[in-house]
Amino acid sequence: MRVQDFDYDLPAELIAQRPLERRDASRMMVVRLSDGAILHRAFRDLPGFFEPGDLLVLNDTKVIPAKAWGRKGEAVVEFLFLQEKSPGVWDVLCKPARRVRPGETILFSDDFRAEVVEKGEGGRRTLRFDNPDVLGRLKDVGFAPLPPYIKRRKADSARREEDLARYQTVFADREGAIAAPTAGLHFTPEMLARLEGRGCRISRLTLHVGLATFQPMRVERLENHNMPAETYMISDQTAAEIGAAKAEGRPVAAVGTTVVRALESAPLRNTGTTSLFIYPGFEFRVVTRLLTNFHLPRSTLLVLVSAFAGRELILKAYREAVRERYRFFSYGDCMLIL
Repeated sequence: MRVQDFDYDLPAELIAQRPLERRDASRMMVVRLSDGAILHRAFRDLPGFFEPGDLLVLNDTKVIPAKAWGRKGEAVVEFLFLQEKSPGVWDVLCKPARRVRPGETILFSDDFRAEVVEKGEGGRRTLRFDNPDVLGRLKDVGFAPLPPYIKRRKADSARREEDLARYQTVFADREGAIAAPTAGLHFTPEMLARLEGRGCRISRLTLHVGLATFQPMRVERLENHNMPAETYMISDQTAAEIGAAKAEGRPVAAVGTTVVRALESAPLRNTGTTSLFIYPGFEFRVVTRLLTNFHLPRSTLLVLVSAFAGRELILKAYREAVRERYRFFSYGDCMLIL
């Protein structure tokens, strides 16, 4: 299939720029696979779609304050901290990359500096810091790694604390993500308690959201796209709960596309990396329901959702979401497919 087959028109004003005051105040479109019905509900209605014994799987990855601005002389450069390669050595993306060359020093603050030790492709660089506690220093100077469609002034201190708190799920536990598993942003502790009160079983896994999740497809045909690897961890308990649910024919609901990719990669294996790219024709073995946000046109996330529910039905649902003025993308509304 062609990447352009997963395009749609979206008015810019529907791209949510800030989170709602309450996480659980978002709207929820319900797409019913049995008859193609599209229903308009609120996220607070979610427990009504679950029965005792249904399994809900969350991604408990924790977003690090991965965006920071450094100086090279008078030039200011934006850095996205991707991954620690060894103590004090980090793989980063920078822009404008042409200003950052091996051998140069980058100053993030008076006591937080790094040497550029290696040049990679596509704006990637390797930095070696004089202080090995890079993550600890990022918690002082870093910002939430918001996607570019959420517009902020450079180093917008006025909204730093809000974004660090709200671009993070309430159940985030294991640090390592550079983007939020956004379907989980709607949940509150009260919502989780309501679901458990209905007898819903809640399990957690970890997939550290990285470049793979938001990297654009720069090919014409889907099958030519290569997904970078992302790390995931599934506990023995979660693996056992998934295995029992499948054996007993109970629904398995994934909260977000990252959970889908982890479960469909290796649901009963504890840890590993996945570069699984799910597109129409994929045979789902584990996930039977999906809660997800509204995704960018021509994105791997929209392709995954289309593989789960069918391209025509999903594009029809997106057109209706535009007509009904749903809020789109990371801080936007959600869709339940069942």
